[in-house]
Amino acid sequence: MTDRAGEAVIVHACLRDGRGGSPTAVVPDGSFSDDERRCVPAAWGTSHAVFVRVRDGQVSLRFFTAHGELPACGHGTVAALAVLADRSGLSEYRTTLHAGGRAFIGRAVPRPDGFAASFDPGPVTLRGATAAERDLILSLFPACAGPASVASVGRPRMLIPVATRADLAALTPDLDRLREACDRLGLLGCYVYTAPTADGRAAARMFAPSIGVPEDIANANSTACLAAHLSHQGLSTLTVDMGDSLHSPASITATTETCPEGARVQVGGLATLTAR
Repeated sequence: MTDRAGEAVIVHACLRDGRGGSPTAVVPDGSFSDDERRCVPAAWGTSHAVFVRVRDGQVSLRFFTAHGELPACGHGTVAALAVLADRSGLSEYRTTLHAGGRAFIGRAVPRPDGFAASFDPGPVTLRGATAAERDLILSLFPACAGPASVASVGRPRMLIPVATRADLAALTPDLDRLREACDRLGLLGCYVYTAPTADGRAAARMFAPSIGVPEDIANANSTACLAAHLSHQGLSTLTVDMGDSLHSPASITATTETCPEGARVQVGGLATLTAR
């Protein structure tokens, strides 16, 4: 691996009340091979790494787990924005990001306890789960308490409701079977969530063994998918707690605006730079 991998900044993205969050390696991109990029998360003890290239004022992001490249990573985007904002020294950092074949706006504002970062995850597509998807997946989640959906912001994932936080905490899906089912169906993973309270608070767990992440501490893009799904019920602001089962509390906030093209979502969280 080239020496520039040693320039990583470790960011805890999507903290809750200043604690926890998802550790993410943010690395200046360089002449890495993709195999070298895949090694970076394990080398830094993180599930994900984001590689940032700034050239002629254009910011490009690439996201990797040990299993390979992802077209998008929500908490990785939050982490990258925090690093870019820290380096800018601005009272409000705003830029156009390029990742996964699309350009989108991201912003970050310094706070006493870190950087509040948010971005546009792109259009969310939603549909009901098919019979084949239900047959393969829902047997692994017997606590499912309503119709499952499939949502995508680049890659599809299944949204599975459960009744209570206790039901959510008790989940122990067979990860080998889940990986096989997701691989067969072309799903990124399964995002299991509780119904939001009246003030828009919910909890979730994201299982994604197909990309080498048995369970994700924070998954902003799936939270954006849920926000778009719930916007049809009139909910415009959503805060989702994650990471408790992994002893790293995290929270992601999403706001939704209804427009003629469908739901437009902004998603983000609080991030702190913890090591260089």
